[in-house]
Amino acid sequence: MAGTGVRRSTARRERIERRRAVRHHAMAVAASAVVAVSAVTGVLTAVAGPDRRETAGPEPSRSPVVAPLPAVPTRAAVPPPAPSPSLASSPSAVALSAPPRPSRTSAPSTPPAAAAGRTAGPAEGALYRHPASQVLDWVAAHRDDPRRPLIESRIAARPAAVWFAAYNPGAVTGEVRAVTAGAAGAGRVPVLVPYAIPDRDCGGASQGGAPDLAAYDGWIAEFAAGLGAGPSIVVLEPDSVALSDCLDAAAREARYASLARAARTIHAAAPAARVYFDAGHSGWHPAERQAELLRAAGAASSGDGVFTNVANFHRTADEAAYARRVLAALGGPARLGAVIDTSRNGNGAPTAGKWCDPAGRALGRAPTTDTGEARIDAYLWVKLPGESDGCTGAAGSFTPEGAYDLATG
Repeated sequence: MAGTGVRRSTARRERIERRRAVRHHAMAVAASAVVAVSAVTGVLTAVAGPDRRETAGPEPSRSPVVAPLPAVPTRAAVPPPAPSPSLASSPSAVALSAPPRPSRTSAPSTPPAAAAGRTAGPAEGALYRHPASQVLDWVAAHRDDPRRPLIESRIAARPAAVWFAAYNPGAVTGEVRAVTAGAAGAGRVPVLVPYAIPDRDCGGASQGGAPDLAAYDGWIAEFAAGLGAGPSIVVLEPDSVALSDCLDAAAREARYASLARAARTIHAAAPAARVYFDAGHSGWHPAERQAELLRAAGAASSGDGVFTNVANFHRTADEAAYARRVLAALGGPARLGAVIDTSRNGNGAPTAGKWCDPAGRALGRAPTTDTGEARIDAYLWVKLPGESDGCTGAAGSFTPEGAYDLATG
């Protein structure tokens, strides 16, 4: 009987601990669904389906000037059948400088004249590494961890994008200015990601953003006001074009008009900024179809080019070829270029359907504005390596295991 009582007591304790774990997980999931502040970096969960990506889109991690930001996932999609990715070269560190590029001088509301040629990079100088991030926090707190030297040298030391995902009028200008002022003081070029378009992620896991397009127009004007006079790279609203097919025709047209206004607003406030529009990735829409959507969104007349592969895994060579096909089909000035997210694409895309922290991935090419590739302005780390999609850790959280795997992949 005594043994039975002990077993019952043990079972009861185990049930209590399981209930506590479930409650804790539920609280963490609930917290991850709220966007309360602005700047973010990373990737999260996805919902596979026809014409959707099979990898996760951007998710928030922390603000550069305030407390950590809860994770916000974006939707994914299953790519259409395509030829196997070509073999790209192994990730390698490349120079972070680019020849000077003249500032924009034409009125922001009118299409710039076509240029006879292009300079090699999107802006002068090297890319900026913001001093606040989850990986830097982990490195500082784990000096004795045997994984720390590799994570620090291969990830934490690299420049990466800073995300602004909260609809926070009245605050976003100061938060953007904190980043751009730091970059200007260091003589570097920041990469910023505004991510507050209404109906973001088509109501999926990353739903949120501004309440309507009029509110978004005001918010983006405040975002632009913080950019300053120095050069910057703006990755405008990931998924806003490639994932717009969930909207009806009128809503899609209104969103595209708002994106065009956003680019013009940014150029009016910050003539040295370069604004890139969402081109999805090489495993999603065919280049001609993506170009058609981008043209409707004003990418050729209001932007400086396109971005691809954000939070995805497709090889750099495939993305560069795809981006050039999109640009060729898009038309517009010869100065239009592309930037590619290379943060986790060193080993290419995983097996179809494996989008959530898939094993066997690796860091891609180091961030740089000196790519040596025609019409490819920069390789960027838009999604921060080591921030979870939601499988190896809480969505948006930094996991040293994931970072170490990427660094050694």
